[in-house]
Amino acid sequence: MTNSLFEHFRQRQDAIAAEIAELVSIESPSNDVAASGKIVDLLTTKFRAAAGPASIERIKAEDVGEHLIVRVGDAENPAERTLILGHTDTVHPTGTLSQNPIRTENGRLYGPGTFDMKANIPIVLEAFRYLCEENITRQITVLLSCDEETGSATGRELVEREAARSSRCFVLEPSDSGRVKTGRKGTGVFHLEAHGLPAHAGLEPERGANAVAELARCVSAIHALADRDAGTTVNVTTFSGGTATNVIPAFAVCDIDVRFSRMAEGERVGAELAKMRPSDERVKFVLKGQINRPPLEETAAVLSLYEHAKATAASIGFELGRTRVGGASDGNFVAALGIPVLDGLGISGDGAHTLEEYVEIDDIPRRAALLTALLIGE
Repeated sequence: MTNSLFEHFRQRQDAIAAEIAELVSIESPSNDVAASGKIVDLLTTKFRAAAGPASIERIKAEDVGEHLIVRVGDAENPAERTLILGHTDTVHPTGTLSQNPIRTENGRLYGPGTFDMKANIPIVLEAFRYLCEENITRQITVLLSCDEETGSATGRELVEREAARSSRCFVLEPSDSGRVKTGRKGTGVFHLEAHGLPAHAGLEPERGANAVAELARCVSAIHALADRDAGTTVNVTTFSGGTATNVIPAFAVCDIDVRFSRMAEGERVGAELAKMRPSDERVKFVLKGQINRPPLEETAAVLSLYEHAKATAASIGFELGRTRVGGASDGNFVAALGIPVLDGLGISGDGAHTLEEYVEIDDIPRRAALLTALLIGE
């Protein structure tokens, strides 16, 4: 079965590449409502044609875009349903196509959003086409969110809702050098503000309470909250304050990026940040922000799902490696519910979020065959 699947998708390789180019040609940056609607229009048409009798739901998120949910199969029993996650938004602003135009060079298909992650949506479409043509019935939900790149503020609820109705989850995010991701760090974004008092910097500086100086004193302490052995990183990533060169600054703020392999570590760092105090009691600290995504922990259930996928890939003729990464995805929300997740099932490539983003064309049939075989082997 797997050998015939690979050959089937090898013959479909050019058609799949053309469909990838079609999706990439519709630039859909996060929070562009019109662009989001345009790509969902196209995908609605394609899924209706590919999935046969499917339920298709378009969910509008105000000032953000549209989420798309496609369901096949009638069973409501979570033990029988597979959830496939992806997203239609990209980090690239409209006009990036002029800087990274769609093109094929040395076996690579270039274009903004190819690798992360538009190239992988046609893989799902191809799997559905095959299942429909072969009259293979499976219980599958596909959720393509429109705000994954900006933190899934509106998509998270949908991800968790559909995950609760599923027994396992495949995430079509980019692979890491061809490897799937069995672990992802959780993420937190915090903003620490300092509110002081202004004064003339030359005449009466002592009347002021220097917000910049107080916040700057905390930077080393913030970085000291990291624990590399535990997989926890803490970094001040932006810092700003002050209004003029001759005024004691009354305000300063820094952004803090937190990554952690265990939820307890994220909670520890958040609690420690809340304890930060200025040495000048006239300055007040205000901590904003929160943990955005819980970690995708490499549990026994996740590893079991990986071993199944590894064996399936071997039957197709390639080795499927695994890795753990610092970046997060919507799969983190699913993992936090205790549902096994296999992330990074997307086509090999490189250059995510850059102007040299591409996918490897020769990897298309392998990934399509792998996903389809995993769905057939429910």
